[in-house]
Amino acid sequence: MSSLTVSAPTGVGVTTSTKQSANDLLEFDRETFRAKFNRQPFMISHQLAGHPLFTLPRLVELSKRLPKDHVKYNAGNIPVTQGLYTGPQTGLSVEETIYRIEECGSWMVLKWVEQDDEYRDLMNCCLDEVQALSESVEPGMCKRESFIFVTSPRSITPYHLDPEHNFLLQIRGSKTLKLLPRSVLSEQELEKYFGEGQDPVFNEESSRQASTFILTPGKGLHFPVTIPHWVENGNEVSVSFSITFRTPASDRRGIVYDVNNILRRRNFKPAPYGHSGLTDSAKFYAFRAARRARMLLGLPERDHTQKY
Repeated sequence: MSSLTVSAPTGVGVTTSTKQSANDLLEFDRETFRAKFNRQPFMISHQLAGHPLFTLPRLVELSKRLPKDHVKYNAGNIPVTQGLYTGPQTGLSVEETIYRIEECGSWMVLKWVEQDDEYRDLMNCCLDEVQALSESVEPGMCKRESFIFVTSPRSITPYHLDPEHNFLLQIRGSKTLKLLPRSVLSEQELEKYFGEGQDPVFNEESSRQASTFILTPGKGLHFPVTIPHWVENGNEVSVSFSITFRTPASDRRGIVYDVNNILRRRNFKPAPYGHSGLTDSAKFYAFRAARRARMLLGLPERDHTQKY
């Protein structure tokens, strides 16, 4: 495996400087970041367009190194209401899909690419730069993960939510993203998402509230946690790099929704997340105690919200 040379620092630290280094891989408006992080989507710029790790031959090599169940793909000519992974299959292999991506009409994701040393190094360089700003807003960055999307012209990524903080970086081609405000989601929809992994149903009326963002090479977009969205690919092959993470606050929120889902299924009427800090804490610690008990019994940990 060839070594990866990156120009951004890999040390994790918090900086209060208003200036960015010429070696930074990501470019932020720092005031926008502090005002909007995990509240509203916002655009950034980056230096990864044309990076050799994202050429099709390198992505074929990566797909061979990843576990088979970490490479998912299906036909891309699907409606926004289609569930993830429920689209028709193309009959092509992974390698054929990547090399024929311009013509085969497919949507593909390479999952958890941080398992590979080179991609992990690149992810960490980018997320170190994010953490330098996010720590003062929502501290404790953890569970760093990364995903690569390879999509044919005019492919669709259906309507869904994500449980993590996400920065989607466009490497090649273009895509149009439609994002709805979190306010369109009901408490019950969020409970089912975190408790059962069930994405909310696409609502045509709510979709009129969507904000539109167009990503081209060198541009990126921040997604707040659980902001509803879908993606429409442009007229060329698209390659995108998604870098994600969680925090103690985001994990705590997900756990409270999960507990509320359990209670509602047992015919209780739980207080909504955020209604009472004391009640939320009780739910959080009860869940943690149950999780420790499952671990002691050798049972698998529950996690319905693994991205993609």
